[in-house]
Amino acid sequence: MMEKNFQRVTGSQIAQVLLDIEAVLLSPNKPFTWASGIKSPIYCDNRLILSHPRERTVVEEALAGAIQEHYPQAEAILGTATAGIPHASIVAHLLDLPGGFIRSKAKDHGTGKKVEGAFRPGQKVVVVEDLLSTGGSSIEAAQSARKEGLEVLGVAALFTYELKESREKFQEAKLDYHALATFTDLTQVALKRGLLDEKHLEALARWRENPRDEAWILE
Repeated sequence: MMEKNFQRVTGSQIAQVLLDIEAVLLSPNKPFTWASGIKSPIYCDNRLILSHPRERTVVEEALAGAIQEHYPQAEAILGTATAGIPHASIVAHLLDLPGGFIRSKAKDHGTGKKVEGAFRPGQKVVVVEDLLSTGGSSIEAAQSARKEGLEVLGVAALFTYELKESREKFQEAKLDYHALATFTDLTQVALKRGLLDEKHLEALARWRENPRDEAWILE
């Protein structure tokens, strides 16, 4: 990996960027519904980062710096389909490393690949994800890379909801992970900005503790 000096950015600073460009929306009273059916007071769409050049530079350089710090042995970067692909591509360019991506399912034609890119068995890779919720899709992507003979050093994400389920799944899979910004970072910044009050903060804490229990939803 090419050693470069990237400016250190805190989780709070990344959370501020996400709120500034409305990549993260907060709605404790009218929750969003995830594809899994889970009701959430937070909606995170990190695809919006790509539309804001200045903020994109801050986030992608922070992600490159985090990979350089936490996974210095990385020899290649793999993005998860589809949201992780552009971030992985930019970071691979910044680090002067090979890049590729992991499909959510193997192609049903041609070579039938699930991991795309020119890689060799034993190569050390980092999987880039836009956000971590329950952790299932990220772990599945990493396991697909492992099946191809790659050594997965860890998963690098832009944001994590810090759900207990996610932590437990990563531990079970013996897979390391690192996120630029956390649920805690986000809620603290939102509280300072007046986007949340203490009542909202308590509700969000209950949600994070058990996201499938909808008792946290405020009337």
